[in-house]
Amino acid sequence: MKRKRLTQVFPFLLPIRKWQRKKLFYLEMLIDGNKYAKNKSDALLPNTVFETSSLMLNENSGFDMKYQINKVHNLKLAARTINKVIIEPNETFSFWQLVRWADHHEKYKDGLNLVDGKIVGSYGGGLCQLSNMLFWLFLHTPLTVVERHGHAVESFPSTTEDLPCGTDATIYEGWLDLKIRNDTDNTFQIEISFDDKYMYGRILSQSSVNIEYTVFNSSVSYFKREEKIYQIASVCRTGKDKMTGRQTEKELYVNQCEIAYKLPDDIKIEERGV
Repeated sequence: MKRKRLTQVFPFLLPIRKWQRKKLFYLEMLIDGNKYAKNKSDALLPNTVFETSSLMLNENSGFDMKYQINKVHNLKLAARTINKVIIEPNETFSFWQLVRWADHHEKYKDGLNLVDGKIVGSYGGGLCQLSNMLFWLFLHTPLTVVERHGHAVESFPSTTEDLPCGTDATIYEGWLDLKIRNDTDNTFQIEISFDDKYMYGRILSQSSVNIEYTVFNSSVSYFKREEKIYQIASVCRTGKDKMTGRQTEKELYVNQCEIAYKLPDDIKIEERGV
C-alpha cells in the first residue's frame, strides 16, 4: 500500500505546505542565475514562427460544464500576464514567473484539477490548457526546453485530436513549471488571443527562422498493469532547412502516462504483470 503524505493524513497542514513550497520555489529562481523574461511590447515582432489554436470547452469531460466555463475565465486571466512577452537571447521563459500574480486583482474560479489522483473542481483549475498550448508552440521553435512535466494521468480525451500523444505540459505552482531558454541570437515573442470558442497562440520572432519543425510520434503503445492502462509515446521532431531542404530528425523524449478514460475498442493493449 502506498504510504500517505503528511498533508493527506493531516489536511489542515496543506495550506502551510503550499506556502512553504511557493516561497522556496521562487527563492530558487531568484538565486539560480537565470535572467527571466518579463518585458512586454505592444508592437508585435514581424515574423510568425508558428501558430496554433485550442478549443476551450471540452464537452467530453464528463463533468459539469460550469467547470469548463470557469476554466475559460481562468485561462484569460493567466494569458494576460503572458501575452506579448518578449524572450530575448539568454533569457528564460518561466510560466509561473509570469502567471504568479494573475489573480491579484481578479480572482480565479473553480475549474477541474487532478488532486491526489482524482479530478475535482478547485481554485484556478484548467490552467494546464494554457501550458499545453505554450509547450506545443515552443516545440516548433529553436528554443531550448529547460523544464517540462507530462500529466501523470490523462483523465479525458483531448479537444485537439490531431496533436501527437505526449505533447502536454502540466504545471503546479510551487512544484512544476514550464521553462524555455533562448539560446539563439534571435528575439521571440508570445501572442495569445481568444474568441468565443478558441484560444489562439503565436510565436513571433525578430529575424526569420529558417528551420521548419514537425513534431510527431514515432510509436505509441498501451499496456495494462493492476487494472490501470498506460500509454507510452515516443515524441520526435524533424527540422527542415527552408533554404537547402536538408532535414534532420531527433527523438525528443519518451512520455508515459495513465489513461483514465475508455479507449476505442480497436486499440491494442498489452497485459503486463506487476
